Amino acid sequence: MTDTLTPVSRSAPVRRPHLVSGPATGMLLAALAVALVAALVAGISVGSVNLPLGQVWGVVWAHLSGRGAQADPLLGQVVWEIRTPRALLAALAGAGLSVAGVALQALVRNPLADPYVLGVSSAASLGAVLVPALGGTALAAGLTGPLGVTGAAFAAAILSVLLVYVLAQRAGRLLDSWLVLTGVAVGYLCAAATTFVQLQLNPTELQGMMFWLMGSIAGASWADLGVPALLIVSCMTWLTLQARALNALLAGEEAAIAIGVPVAALRIGLLAAGSLLTATVVSVVGGIGFIGLMIPHLVRFVVGADHRRVLPVSLVAGALFLVLVDLAARIADRPNELPVGIFTTGLGVPFFLWLLRRRADGGADAT
Repeated sequence: MTDTLTPVSRSAPVRRPHLVSGPATGMLLAALAVALVAALVAGISVGSVNLPLGQVWGVVWAHLSGRGAQADPLLGQVVWEIRTPRALLAALAGAGLSVAGVALQALVRNPLADPYVLGVSSAASLGAVLVPALGGTALAAGLTGPLGVTGAAFAAAILSVLLVYVLAQRAGRLLDSWLVLTGVAVGYLCAAATTFVQLQLNPTELQGMMFWLMGSIAGASWADLGVPALLIVSCMTWLTLQARALNALLAGEEAAIAIGVPVAALRIGLLAAGSLLTATVVSVVGGIGFIGLMIPHLVRFVVGADHRRVLPVSLVAGALFLVLVDLAARIADRPNELPVGIFTTGLGVPFFLWLLRRRADGGADAT
């Protein structure tokens, strides 16, 4: 085991052990990538309906080789148009939420920060549901289509983060307890507003929206993959370039400023990256909670607090996690499908309580 600097206060970082360092980090990343590929294969092979594996991969190969028209139309619909984009979207959503969690935790230097806990997911959900709920009104006229939903979700998400960030400060200092409480309050407010919007819908629209708001990869299509993939690559690239600055920020604002880090600009970038990633994911798969809390924290426990390692490992680990969760959601009650949010919340709430208990007992502030 090796040591890494991990702050337990704003001015006094202490050494805390982690499990993997140096070349072993690359081996871990490679192992996670192999596991992700295996999970994607399983996600395409297995579903709510049993299909022969030979036929499943015959359809995949036919489309990859440009002979998709020769594949069985029904099998092609199930395998290529439903299962394959669904597995890929689950990977993108898990990766996006994990990286968003890293960005928001770096912004406030608190492992309790997460798109769900800070109310960002609830706000993004509110922004996203307003677009179809407004229908053909003048306000919604310019917000139709996937980019419109993403834009509305992003606007709501960034407003919620700004509100939480401002309300959680006292005398210019960010208070951990106020951060969590304010985030929960803003999340409840957005959830109440979302409920009001839902009451304006007809029963058919309401049923579909309820399933979506609980978090679901069902209904994924190839058209859903482009925007999330582009934004995840863009945000991940920028965050990776800022990794050293993020490491400096761990020691506190004063220390970061002293070595030339533009803290104000960095915080604005982190706010935009975390909000944009969350909004993009929520706009296509709904409100899936706690991934941005669990995955970065577990990754830091394994590889330490250095963002040069945390970012890529969180990206792959988050993708792997949600692909596996979505697979479980499909086969747990076959032929019925469960929202993935049920599983992530069922795992995330105990994890959040455990993390709170560790902090209350004097444990790591940011493992």
